[in-house]
Amino acid sequence: MIGIDEVGRGALCGPVVSCALILHKNISQEKLFDKITDSKKLSEKKRLELSTIIKKYSKFNIGISDNMEIDKYNILNATIFSMKRAYRKFENTKFKIKIDGLKTFELNDRTTFHIKGDQKSITIAAASIVAKVYRDDLMIKHSSDYPQYGWVRNKGYGTKEHIDAIQKFGISKHHRKSFIKNLNLS
Repeated sequence: MIGIDEVGRGALCGPVVSCALILHKNISQEKLFDKITDSKKLSEKKRLELSTIIKKYSKFNIGISDNMEIDKYNILNATIFSMKRAYRKFENTKFKIKIDGLKTFELNDRTTFHIKGDQKSITIAAASIVAKVYRDDLMIKHSSDYPQYGWVRNKGYGTKEHIDAIQKFGISKHHRKSFIKNLNLS
């Protein structure tokens, strides 16, 4: 089975990142196997630890839609694009596909959607962890050019620190203009 999940939908900057992932059966031998759950419920340290194990016992692919694509096509379509890009590596396989969320598109006739799927399917949860660690790393790299926004801490999400920095410094090339315009920055 292929699990697909995305991260970064609600951030003010950076991409939306999706991961398509197939877990090997022998991952269940790992002592931390039972700790795999929705990435949002894990500490950063635990996500990093689990991501290393998951990558060791899986085949996965990352798909990205950057902030410009999000602004041009909207967050829903950009999320679909990133999921389809993540799935490309596996499109010639016969695996069933489980995707976190509401049904918004179809990859093949074996695609099913699951609300809160990252809490119900270990494969979707594993995909969410790998995607989250990938996106967080990307935002940390971007932060070296834009330290004033605090992305090392907030990963581009709309924290008070981040919003205050936008008010003080304006936006960077990584910000989502379509999201920023919805903020009351007066």
